[in-house]
Amino acid sequence: MTPSEEEPLILDAETHGVPLSKIDVNARKVLNRLHEAGFRACLVGGAVRDLLLGITPKDFDVATDATPDEVKRLFRNARLIGRRFRLAHIRYGRDIIEVATFRAPHEEAIEDAEALVEHTGRILRDNVYGSLEQDVWRRDFTVNSLYYDIADNAIIDYTGGVADLREGILRMIGDSEQRYHEDPVRMLRAVRFAAKLGFRIDPEAEHILTDLAHLLQGVAPARLFEEFLKLMHAGAAFDTFEMLREYQLFGQLFPETEEMLQQDEGGLFEQFIRNALKNTDKRVAEGKPVNPAFLVAVFLWRPVVRAQEVQIAEGLPPFVALQKASHAVLSREVKHVAVPKRFSIQSREIWELQQRLRGTRGKRPLRLINEPRFRAGYDFLCLRAHSGEDGLMALCEWWTKFQEENPVKSKREPSAPRRRQPPRRRSRRKKPASSA
Repeated sequence: MTPSEEEPLILDAETHGVPLSKIDVNARKVLNRLHEAGFRACLVGGAVRDLLLGITPKDFDVATDATPDEVKRLFRNARLIGRRFRLAHIRYGRDIIEVATFRAPHEEAIEDAEALVEHTGRILRDNVYGSLEQDVWRRDFTVNSLYYDIADNAIIDYTGGVADLREGILRMIGDSEQRYHEDPVRMLRAVRFAAKLGFRIDPEAEHILTDLAHLLQGVAPARLFEEFLKLMHAGAAFDTFEMLREYQLFGQLFPETEEMLQQDEGGLFEQFIRNALKNTDKRVAEGKPVNPAFLVAVFLWRPVVRAQEVQIAEGLPPFVALQKASHAVLSREVKHVAVPKRFSIQSREIWELQQRLRGTRGKRPLRLINEPRFRAGYDFLCLRAHSGEDGLMALCEWWTKFQEENPVKSKREPSAPRRRQPPRRRSRRKKPASSA
């Protein structure tokens, strides 16, 4: 049966084969409490998609007919967030379950405070609440529009998402151009899902990506940083980078980096980035942490070097020139992708270490290996060396050997117990003799 707006495809628990135990325990708490309170509650989006593919989801999102205020009254640990898209975050320790209310078409908005669309078609506010049957057509891709209803553990498919999952195709719901205009970030999501899942993008949604890439200029830089993290930390950063460049989307995020890549197509800088992304994917696969500051430092390295050369030509010493160049490049970049200060500071420290690590005499090396950012700076240096930069391999090997001969003590390593000294008795201050 072909799913339609009137008659969806329903997969019961026996047919879809996803056991309830595979759903995060906290997500089940949220779903069950909403259901017991008389609301419709469904697991939705990427979690259902991944469960059907046999992948353990990273996030479990819930959709319901309860309004955000009703969700907040039901959960004491809920916090309402967002103005453009109002929803609830329910916190269980470090775990957050996102709960969104079913959305309806904007035509049903009663007042402007509920829905607002820019002249370009971009949705600025989307808080018109409706039913599941309306909500499904507001989602982006068919494979993300599957609902797991906690009432009967059935999966509901209105858009043909199950069939597209089997075929490995990423198909947009509705008119692709209109959907990209509504939210340009959907172009980045298309690339992310295609790279992560190994899917192909439906030709209708794919062939217009390059022509519409400029729409990303209208997206808030802070939101693009969030998308940058998702793009690079999903375990397919290398393939994602290749696809972003193919569709001319990367230049909207890092314009100076794209300019340098075009000037030196296939050169050392491109190889440097590719090696860094391969290492990132390896760390994600091994369950190791990934620091966004390191990749920011990688992407902006050549623009910083170019800006430093200009400053040196004007008479500044190399280290001062590097500091000034770092500040200038980051100041321009945050207008496109708003890198938070806590990460941009770390990126600058990694860059500065590239010059400081050249000092290998005296006690300087011992001081350097105890600095917080040393390891990232050393990894960055060796990455440059292995990517073909002249004169760095010997320096990388020197620091590798130095660390083997001078292991840094872990700060978590317990120190020897200190002998407790008996408290000193304070002597009483003598009163001055009376003048009498």
